[in-house]
Amino acid sequence: MIGKKASYVEEAEAMDYVVGYCLHNDYSEREFQLERGGQWVKGKSADTFAPLGPFMATADEIADPQDLRLWLKLNGTMLQDSNTSDMIFSVRQIVSYLSQFMTLLPGDVISTGTPAGVGLGLKPPTYLKAGDVVELGIDGLGTQIQTAVAYQQ
Repeated sequence: MIGKKASYVEEAEAMDYVVGYCLHNDYSEREFQLERGGQWVKGKSADTFAPLGPFMATADEIADPQDLRLWLKLNGTMLQDSNTSDMIFSVRQIVSYLSQFMTLLPGDVISTGTPAGVGLGLKPPTYLKAGDVVELGIDGLGTQIQTAVAYQQ
C-alpha cells in the first residue's frame, strides 16, 4: 500500500513510499476474461472481488517483504504454497516502475501477482462453485476465509 505521493521514483527510494502490506485475494471471473474478449481487468472487477485484509501491517512490521510465505487452500486442499522471494519483480522494482507511468497516491494498493496453482492452470481447469471455501494467508498479514456464492442478478 502506498503511503505518500509517488511519481518517477527511483528504485533506491521506492520503499520510502510503501506504508504497509495487506492480504489481497485476487479473484477472477474467467468467463468475462476468456469468452467475452478484451482486457483481463473486467474479470477482476466484479462486486465483492478483491477482498483486502484482515488488516494492514505497516512497513516497519514486515522485516523483508521479499521473504513471506503465502498459501491458498480450496476446500481444505492446498493449491498454492509459495514465497514472495519467488516474485519475478521485487516490491521495490514494481513501485518504481509503476511510478514512471502514473502518479501513485496514498491509499493506492498494488497487487503483485499470484503464484502457481490458479484454477485455470490446473489439468483439468478448476473453477469455483457455490459452497466452495477458499482460505489464504501470508506470513505477518493474517488469513482470510471466503465461501463462494452463486451470482445473483
